[in-house]
Amino acid sequence: MSRDSGDRLGRWERRTAGVLTALAVVFIIVYAVPILWPAVDDGWRRACEITNVTIWVVFVGDYLWRFWLSTARWAFVRSHIFDLVVLLLPLLRPLRMLRLVTALLVLNRRTETWSRGRLALYVGGTTVLLVLVGALAILDAERTSPDGNIRDYPQALWWAIVTITTVGYGDFYPTTLPGRLVALGLMIGGIGLIGFVTGSLATWIVERISTSERPSEATKEDIASILDEISRLRSEVAALRSGRGPDGHGDAPP
Repeated sequence: MSRDSGDRLGRWERRTAGVLTALAVVFIIVYAVPILWPAVDDGWRRACEITNVTIWVVFVGDYLWRFWLSTARWAFVRSHIFDLVVLLLPLLRPLRMLRLVTALLVLNRRTETWSRGRLALYVGGTTVLLVLVGALAILDAERTSPDGNIRDYPQALWWAIVTITTVGYGDFYPTTLPGRLVALGLMIGGIGLIGFVTGSLATWIVERISTSERPSEATKEDIASILDEISRLRSEVAALRSGRGPDGHGDAPP
C-alpha cells in the first residue's frame, strides 16, 4: 500500500468513525424493537426493517469504499475477510441476525492500539453488548421454531449469560441452525473472554512481583548517600592514622 493510499484510507476511517458508530447503535435498536415488542404496529415494523437494511447497505458501501481506497486490495481483503463474510451472509434470510455482528465490528474498529487498562474496559463493555445482542439474535431465531424453548427475552438473556460464561446449564438451548450459529459465536466469545481475563491477570501479577523486587529510586539514593558517608569516614580514619587532622592540615587531636 502506498503512503498516499494509506493516508486516504486513514482519513476516511477517521472522518466516518463517529457516523458509523452512531449508525451501528441505531442498527441494533431498530433490530431489537420488533423482537422485543412482537405486537408492534406493522408500519413501525416495516420502518425498522427498512432502516435496518439501509444501514447495513451503508456498512457494505463503507467496506467497498475502503477497499477502493486501498491500493493493496487483496491484502485488504485478506486482512478483512471476516468483515466480508459477515457482510455477505445476511443476504441469506435465515442468517439475517448476522447483521448484528456487522454492527459490533463497526463499534470495535481500531481498538488494537489501546492500552491494557482501556482495553480491559473495552472488553467488559463488549462482553455486555455481546450478551444483549446474542440474546436478541437467539430469540429472533428460536421464537417461531416449533421445537424451540426460548420464547421471551428474559429466557434468551439467561441463555446468553450461561453460554458466554461456558456454564451451560442446559435449561434453554437452541434447536435451529441459525440459533446454533449464534450459540457457537457466544461460546467462542466466552472462551476468548476467559483467556483475556486470565492472561491480563497473570501479566498484572508478574508485573507486580517484578516491581516489588526492583529497588525504588528512593532506595538507590539512600544507598548512594550511605556510600558517600562511608567514603568520607574512611578518609577521616586514614587521616587520623597518618597523624594529620581530619581536615588534612595539622596534627591529629590527642
